[in-house]
Amino acid sequence: MARDRSIPVPPPSPPASTGILRVSGNKIVAEDGKPVILRGAGLGGHLNMENFITGYPGHEHEMRRALKAALGEERYDFFFDKFLEYFFTEADAKFFASLGFNCIRIPFNYRHFEDNMNPGRCVYLERGFQWLDRIINICAAEGIYTILDLHAAPGGQSPGWHCDSGINKALFWEHVEFQNRAIALWEALAARYRGNTWVAGYNPLNEPCDEEHTRLLAWYSRVEKAIRKIDPDHILYWDGNTYATDFSHFGEPLPNSVYACHDYSTYGFPDGEPYKGTEEQRTKLVLTLGKKIEYQKQHNGPIWNGEWGPVYADADDTPDWEEVNKDRYHLVKDQLQLYEDAGISWSIWLYKVRQHSLPDTNHATSDLEAAGMVYTSPDTEYMKLVKPFLARKKQFALDAWGCDSKRVASTFQPIEEWMVDASPNVANRYPSLGSGAKRHISRVLREMLLSEAMTVEYASYFAPLSEAELDKVAASFKFENCLQRKGLNDAIRPKVV
Repeated sequence: MARDRSIPVPPPSPPASTGILRVSGNKIVAEDGKPVILRGAGLGGHLNMENFITGYPGHEHEMRRALKAALGEERYDFFFDKFLEYFFTEADAKFFASLGFNCIRIPFNYRHFEDNMNPGRCVYLERGFQWLDRIINICAAEGIYTILDLHAAPGGQSPGWHCDSGINKALFWEHVEFQNRAIALWEALAARYRGNTWVAGYNPLNEPCDEEHTRLLAWYSRVEKAIRKIDPDHILYWDGNTYATDFSHFGEPLPNSVYACHDYSTYGFPDGEPYKGTEEQRTKLVLTLGKKIEYQKQHNGPIWNGEWGPVYADADDTPDWEEVNKDRYHLVKDQLQLYEDAGISWSIWLYKVRQHSLPDTNHATSDLEAAGMVYTSPDTEYMKLVKPFLARKKQFALDAWGCDSKRVASTFQPIEEWMVDASPNVANRYPSLGSGAKRHISRVLREMLLSEAMTVEYASYFAPLSEAELDKVAASFKFENCLQRKGLNDAIRPKVV
């Protein structure tokens, strides 16, 4: 007998008292015209998994392929069904609401909705929509809005790991078929969620990177028209080019639209300068944000900061890791004050993550290296299972996000120098983001080539597990098996409430 794979979707809640949110001048407003500030976090690691969030190497589709080979289809389906069910539940939504948050951004991967070997309008996978239904309805029951975010599009809209292309080129911009598929998916999503008052809007494309700029704007125009034919009411949230930082080529704003920046500060990362809240540093925060929202100010439009937030240190990174984390909470508070003063809606990155290290000290009172508001306890089956592998990931600095590249500098610096000497243009490759050749070389060698090879090793830890054991591993991500990042949540809570 086939196993029941039905998705536990709770019934929808009564409509929100605000009606469908809309744009009025430079504000997001309710149906009655009262302003609404959206404050929340991104649900990364769930419908769009990322290596640094859950601990695998490389890209989601590579990891899934390796796990399917190791587990077989039946155990593979069982594990991921349970993982998706446990990662976000009613308990998560209740906690989220208790902090005063009113909006969750839902990143999703197109692969939940269509098969690359059989793509198209008539063959969408219903399960993808049901997983979205589940999150939307769970959040609505707690008075939380949701924003739907296409985080990984066919072909990849950026060279980053988070769009799950597996390569360092954004082929989305080079093949119109990929663009058409993304538009068709948004048409299906708009048809399903039009009229849903708990959906605060659609974020059609996360962090696009179009070196020519014009292809992005042309696609935005096309997808806007396609969505509006089906759903004329929901707000559309448009990310700026080059990882949501650049609006310099944008023209007149599209109607009922919010233009979204991502405001990560280098002060919040291992390779950045420590944040001490000096006048010079605070001025830099103001100027950096000002550049990213200049377009919105010029057109008197509302602002949504769709991603921001630091990563945190642990005892394995530096002896003064607790002081480092205090600095980063200080950074959070100062950034948040800027957003609140300017009336900016925001979504911190991110809500839930696996713990990044397994110290021998008392973890219950420690804030360890994890970007999330909550993170898996080191006592969970998942963290115990992959402990040796996480140590190897850290040793080789496999992840781009939050890794300390000094660990591998002696190996990679000579390669970087050799590459730049061979062709100085390596340092100028788009997008540079001020990192020169270093970022591009680490992307290809560590994040792609080495990481893909190590997916087989990662999958081998799961291979001998029974369904009962796999269930315990997946349950590691349940809210009740996670620890709360008190320092971060305290930094945010007073501003929210």
